[in-house]
Amino acid sequence: MELLKQLLEVRSPSGEEDAMTDFLLDYINKNKTNWKTQPVAISNDQTGDSILLIFGREPQVSLYAHIDTTGFTVGYNTGLVRIGGADGEDGDVLIGKDSKGEIECTLKIEADEHGRKTLNYDFLREIDRGTSLTFKPNYVEDGDYIESPYLDNRIGIWNALKVAETLESGVIVFSCGEETDGGSVANLARILFAKTRMIKALISDITWVTDGIKHGDGVAISMRDSCVPKRSFINKAIYYAKKNDIKFQLEVEDAGGSDGSVLQNSALPIEWCFIGAPIDKCHTAKERVHKEDMASMQAIYEVLMPLM
Repeated sequence: MELLKQLLEVRSPSGEEDAMTDFLLDYINKNKTNWKTQPVAISNDQTGDSILLIFGREPQVSLYAHIDTTGFTVGYNTGLVRIGGADGEDGDVLIGKDSKGEIECTLKIEADEHGRKTLNYDFLREIDRGTSLTFKPNYVEDGDYIESPYLDNRIGIWNALKVAETLESGVIVFSCGEETDGGSVANLARILFAKTRMIKALISDITWVTDGIKHGDGVAISMRDSCVPKRSFINKAIYYAKKNDIKFQLEVEDAGGSDGSVLQNSALPIEWCFIGAPIDKCHTAKERVHKEDMASMQAIYEVLMPLM
């Protein structure tokens, strides 16, 4: 899990993904000579802080993994504004950096005169307005479980980099802005379609533990969330998971979304399937995942990327 630990140390709240972009480009350059296929990396003004990794001459399937996280933006006085669905607890430690230096402060959750919850920071000085704060890294490995802030979506990135080691043909997309409704995906899909006519996508992200999705029961294949993807494409993923004896569970939800939602709502004819390990306490400082679910997630992507 050393790679996952390294990923969890990198701050990249939505809108400030550049540190993760730099980490990934450095990691790719240092490790790609040991991969089965040498990819072409596209990272330029058109992709922004996103990255396209193209493997092989005629790739058919893309893997999308978003590199941004939730967090908080410093507002007026000591107030904080959520980035995405950040869900902190009173006393959580937040970190960041402004014009005056490094920050390690405490999240304070209080009620105003109307009983509404307010978010504030507690620090020895005033923090520059507009500064982004994120949960302080706190990786805990306990038996079958890993607990840490930002398993969403460091697990998806970890999975993509592990798949890259053996991938012969396909595209890995590291996208931005997913936690704040869409981000870069529509543009990246357009670029990919223009280059490769690619219309098949797998979404490497995490999902939530619910009444129907449990820890340790395998990776979740989503049949639907707020969007309803093409059933024949989902059925193909299920078929290959069964054929290869990969442990999985089927998810059916009426809400939520991902990079897949953006693809479905684009003007492109893209088939997609969300496949990810379930976590609980999502968007908090104590997200938790079962190691076997991570293993089955990696296994199914290694099978599906050449076959879908």
